[in-house]
Amino acid sequence: MSIVRKRSAAHKAYIPSNARDNQYILAEFAITDALLNKISPDFSADSPQAYYQFYQSLSQLLFTLCKDYSIQSSIFVANDKLVRVRYSQEMHQWQTGQQILFYYDPQKHQLQNTFFDANIRVKKITLLFLATGDELRINAANFHKKVRQLLSNYQELLALQPEAFRVRDHQHLTYDLFAKNKGCMGVTAHKLRAITQRYKSQQLTLPANHHAITYAVVNLNIDHHLLSLIEIDPSSKDPYNPLYTYLTDTFSLVAKRFNLNNGALIANGLVPIVRHSLHELFSCMGELQMLGYNPALSPCGIVSKWQADQLVDNVQLIFVASKDNSDEHGFGRFLNQIEQAMRLMSTELEIPAEKEEITVRFHQHIAYNF
Repeated sequence: MSIVRKRSAAHKAYIPSNARDNQYILAEFAITDALLNKISPDFSADSPQAYYQFYQSLSQLLFTLCKDYSIQSSIFVANDKLVRVRYSQEMHQWQTGQQILFYYDPQKHQLQNTFFDANIRVKKITLLFLATGDELRINAANFHKKVRQLLSNYQELLALQPEAFRVRDHQHLTYDLFAKNKGCMGVTAHKLRAITQRYKSQQLTLPANHHAITYAVVNLNIDHHLLSLIEIDPSSKDPYNPLYTYLTDTFSLVAKRFNLNNGALIANGLVPIVRHSLHELFSCMGELQMLGYNPALSPCGIVSKWQADQLVDNVQLIFVASKDNSDEHGFGRFLNQIEQAMRLMSTELEIPAEKEEITVRFHQHIAYNF
């Protein structure tokens, strides 16, 4: 192999062929008195289900435009909850006090639905567009183009200002780190270029003033085997402190070994939400663990959040790309380093590759004002 080919291969990640793809786009805009009066001129806050006609009109306009632009899956959400999307072979929705989650298979499912309480005026409306079909990553730019065209039309019909919309494009690749050990021999090479680079190569230029973040979440199940590695005193006030300390030490060592210096271990039962932030941010918001990073800054190190008196079902290991983890090729090398670190950690924890599943979810997000 030539030197050029070796260098090229070093920047590629080889993802199992049974990896799962997701892409979804969120568009959010605030409810103003002007918008309410335009859509519902006879609105009265004292009437029962006062906002029904308002929300229904907005959602029906959305669904009409989706049909015009051949967007097969869209959801209208007016409940001020965090919208999250995951792959699943069975389509279903699940709500908590702070979140609304949608599970679907892009190759099989299509859905169109509304979620709102007609008695409550929310702060903002969220429009969710789900990519469907095959080759989501290849077709991502075209899907984004269609959504932008739809939003432009929607904005004009509602007489909204262009900057009223905040657009977020989320893309995931999910796979088992040990897929090969379980018989999946096929792989696909990815450079994992930044979204802006991929889109520009397909004649779609995103606004220069955007925020992008790339990270990976690795799910590590807590089972009897891991518990057997550490002596746990059930009579202690903090019985699981030795377990979480051991996992944190191991995680930190393998991460630094492969030059991964921006990450977190979450074992407090909260859902980690990674966001672009001008300054590092680590805070709890109800059932959410907020993690804010600025990729342009130097890495902030490894952070651990756990509850020593509670045993969680799984620990989530998060690796966030900083300016040191990207180049003109993409994030392929970054994902390779994560895989190497996790394979070493699996060896240290004596996790059987043929039986256990370690799920890696690679995230690329970008957000901008429309």
